[in-house]
Amino acid sequence: MPASAERYLEVQRSEEFAQLRHRLRSYIFPTTVAFIVWYSLYVLLSAYARDFMAIKVIGNINVALIFGVLQFVSTFGIAWHYSRYAAQKLDPLADALYKELEDGPSTEPAATTPDGGKA
Repeated sequence: MPASAERYLEVQRSEEFAQLRHRLRSYIFPTTVAFIVWYSLYVLLSAYARDFMAIKVIGNINVALIFGVLQFVSTFGIAWHYSRYAAQKLDPLADALYKELEDGPSTEPAATTPDGGKA
């Protein structure tokens, strides 16, 4: 039976979900900023440093061509690294949360006050 909306909200408020969200964001945001800076550098150099980008390195291969190829290499590198990061740091937490969500309500006893009432 699918979990109720209340159960989803309970999981969303949990410490485990907050930790999962923190781990994801602590990887995604810096990596995105770094890639945008790297890409912007390539674009700006191509537009304003044409002499530098035209420097021939080997034969007809110039700096611009090398930087362009490195854009693809860095994209695939980021994707590869993210898949490893997710498998090690994110997936175990996400799987545990999913299992908890699918298994139904928590089996932990409710906290009680010294007089026997619920906290």
